Amino acid sequence: MARVLISGSSGLIGSALVLALEADGYEVTRLVRSPARSEKELQWEPMHEVSPAMVSGFDAVVHLSGENVAGRWTAEKKRKIRESRVASTRNLAWAIAKSERPPQMFVCASAIGYYGNRGDEVLTEDSAAGVGFLPDVCREWEAATHVGIAGVRVVNLRFGIVLSKNGGALKEMLRPFRLGVGGRVGSGRQWWSWIHIEDAIAVILNCLPAGRERPSPNNLFGGPVNIVSPNPVTNGEFTRVLAAVMKRPAIFAVPGFAAKLAFGEFAEEGILASARVMPRKLEESGFEFRYRDLVGAVTQLLR
Repeated sequence: MARVLISGSSGLIGSALVLALEADGYEVTRLVRSPARSEKELQWEPMHEVSPAMVSGFDAVVHLSGENVAGRWTAEKKRKIRESRVASTRNLAWAIAKSERPPQMFVCASAIGYYGNRGDEVLTEDSAAGVGFLPDVCREWEAATHVGIAGVRVVNLRFGIVLSKNGGALKEMLRPFRLGVGGRVGSGRQWWSWIHIEDAIAVILNCLPAGRERPSPNNLFGGPVNIVSPNPVTNGEFTRVLAAVMKRPAIFAVPGFAAKLAFGEFAEEGILASARVMPRKLEESGFEFRYRDLVGAVTQLLR
């Protein structure tokens, strides 16, 4: 039975991943900040040094924790966003490097924020990092996964917008559309690269040693992997699809300046930024998306 140590297990992706891992026959241990309540939990402090013994003996370590980037970026918020990712990743990497029985792989979250605001440019894992706060954080975040590590496969999961009915961007958008006041943000021409949460979880499983219920060989990716659908859409198209599925209008556009007034720098680098990202590694590996198009994905989630 493969053993997996996971941080961020209470988050949107982490909670879904734990369920999938356990159903797939993995032995899952959670890293938690509160006192451990069972043998399936280990207490840790992400900003402090991690004991090598804590990560020793696992087949894989999956690191998903980090401060939510949504909201107005004050100096303190930006510090938390950076440190919760870079420092915690570096601490885990050093522990793995010093452990007596290191894991086969270190799988760490990243984001397509790595590419920055790139207009209509088609982006793959080989594309250069962009310019701005989020690209800087993502670049440092990914670099931290390699600190001191040798002989361990490292995977950097560059997540796009993960669609789930349980949280994230989609849940935030549902309320205005239900009230009939939904619509595009800014020009609507900015590209939004998305993925259904079931496909996102399937990708992570394909990065890990096989579980009891999935004994077939895995893709076992290495390096950065874009976790997005092969069919990104513009913000305008996204809102039109959501409105059509919900049978609501999408005529109340939010001007770009209003988004900037409300969210400041986060609006510029998040909501209004354009990243047309393609999952080149996934497609070359033969990964089979369950939800390749946005209509099917949103329809399933809101069914």
